[in-house]
Amino acid sequence: MSDDRRKLQSTARQMLEGELLFSDPFLPAGRNPLPPPAASAAGAPAMTAEERAAALQAMDVNEVRGCTKCRLHQGRTQTVFGEGSPTAQIVFIGEAPGEEEDRTGRPFVGRAGELLTRMITAMGLKRSDVYICNVVKCRPPGNRSPAADEADACRDYLLRQLQILAPAVLVTLGNPATQKLLDTPVGITKLRGQWQKLPLLIPGLGGIDVMPTFHPAFVLRQYTADVRSKVWADLQEVMARLNLPAPPRRKGAGL
Repeated sequence: MSDDRRKLQSTARQMLEGELLFSDPFLPAGRNPLPPPAASAAGAPAMTAEERAAALQAMDVNEVRGCTKCRLHQGRTQTVFGEGSPTAQIVFIGEAPGEEEDRTGRPFVGRAGELLTRMITAMGLKRSDVYICNVVKCRPPGNRSPAADEADACRDYLLRQLQILAPAVLVTLGNPATQKLLDTPVGITKLRGQWQKLPLLIPGLGGIDVMPTFHPAFVLRQYTADVRSKVWADLQEVMARLNLPAPPRRKGAGL
């Protein structure tokens, strides 16, 4: 078999698997245990789960919930800090809360959140295994993308969250999260699927592996087999980086 034919078959198989994994009824993968958190870059013992949870809660309660650093606080119902495991090895980062998130105070619980949950399940994980947050903690009017000064106002919160969590991999969802964390003007279309390294944005935080991919809201707007297969390929890269076994191939996915 020629290399071109093998490549074509591989691409077609990946597209079909993405179609099955992100369509309804959804078929979850088997359970994948994540590796325990590693020691810090300096070699010091990692914070315990209790210490991380307490530090995150203190930032949320004492700082974020009463934040008035930018104009977004004027229209919020409540802030959306983030949720998930305090020892998560994977952190998913979106751009901003939407209407449902503003109402509930939880990240990614609307239609895009339902798709993100299916994506996490496809990896053999649960939402409680990972950590989910956004670049900004308040909903922008009309669900628009956050302005540069709004993202800058929340920057310290996000970076300190990542310092506390000390994950192995960041998955940036869409342009605002990718560009803000990688400090780049390059768009998600060019960066998605290519491993990046988190710059040294603040002392002690840098060098984390970053996988940029499309935001679930974009996937819902462009719900094609091609887009879903690209996102699934990105998630498989994350699984491989963490030595997580890939889900078994679904019935009908083989060629």
